[in-house]
Amino acid sequence: MAIWLLFALMTGAAVFALLWPLSRRPQPAMPDGSTDSVLATETGFYEDQLRDIERDAGRGLLAPQEAEAARAEAARRLLRASRTLGDATAPRVGEPALRHRRAASAFALSTVPLVALIVYGLYGSPGLPAQPQAERAAAGRTGRDLAAGIAQIETHLAQHPEDGRGWEVLAPVYLRLGRMEDAVKAYEQALRLLGDTTPRLSDYGEALVAASDGMVPEKARKAFEKARAAEPGAVKPLFYLARAAEQDGDRDLAVARYKDLAASSPADAPWMSMVRESIERLGGTLPAPAPADRPGLTDEQRTAIRGMVAGLDQRLAAGGGTPEEWTRLVRSYGVMGERDKAAEALARARAALGDKAAPVEAAAREIGLASP
Repeated sequence: MAIWLLFALMTGAAVFALLWPLSRRPQPAMPDGSTDSVLATETGFYEDQLRDIERDAGRGLLAPQEAEAARAEAARRLLRASRTLGDATAPRVGEPALRHRRAASAFALSTVPLVALIVYGLYGSPGLPAQPQAERAAAGRTGRDLAAGIAQIETHLAQHPEDGRGWEVLAPVYLRLGRMEDAVKAYEQALRLLGDTTPRLSDYGEALVAASDGMVPEKARKAFEKARAAEPGAVKPLFYLARAAEQDGDRDLAVARYKDLAASSPADAPWMSMVRESIERLGGTLPAPAPADRPGLTDEQRTAIRGMVAGLDQRLAAGGGTPEEWTRLVRSYGVMGERDKAAEALARARAALGDKAAPVEAAAREIGLASP
């Protein structure tokens, strides 16, 4: 706010300095009759001088040539004095003209800053946050350092194009900078030189999607399918394959894949918001987390599932949630065999949701909890 006040004061000072001469009142004309009296005085003085010249010439004190020169000089002075006094009697700027000047000054003083603000609002960036000089300098140094680092790696790869590790390091940098085509080529080189891995295939597919403005092209699908075959629980391939099915109009397959991803992910996973939104948009319902005691699960998997359910419980206890989230919690405790916790979650859901607790009641009946 202080900087805008300073700019306003500076603008006002500059406009005042330019327009002040226009607003000054002109010098008043001489009082009536004063000009005539001055002119008469000047004329009488030079007429007396001419009589003196004639008298001196008659007495022989001045030669004829000298008398003639003196008469001419006196006549010139009389003429010059008459012209000067005549200029003083010329019309001067009156009060109406002065008012017009002052109005023009006031209009300019108010209009120039207003026009400047409008132009800045249209073509400037008033919404950008302030950035101190030190931060701008640091950002500039960071950008220069990054550009220098990229140039160094590119020079190295031009000399050693078989360095797969160099291509793998450079690819995500290209992706972050928005150089999608370069990122795709770098991932292709890394895959060719270092071989297929689930993270490498997933990143390659994601770069293809970014280069296609969010669409999942055929090459990306093949990369994601290959990554999922190598690691069925990988998040990124499953998410993009679900999006590909949605893109093809196969709603059931897209919902099934999104549900698989939701069921195998922690409730607070960063991608869960997008998964929930996609399932709801396609008309599906979120599944409950996988039961922790399901046969075939390892101890590590059971611990992870219990942690997901506990995290969901803590989040709902702290900030509440949707009926679907309470339903998932009650059903999860029921499947895990923890009926006491399921009953407690049902009671909390009733208190939190009120009339909207019908889906939770239905889930409670499914797992055998009485519904008073």
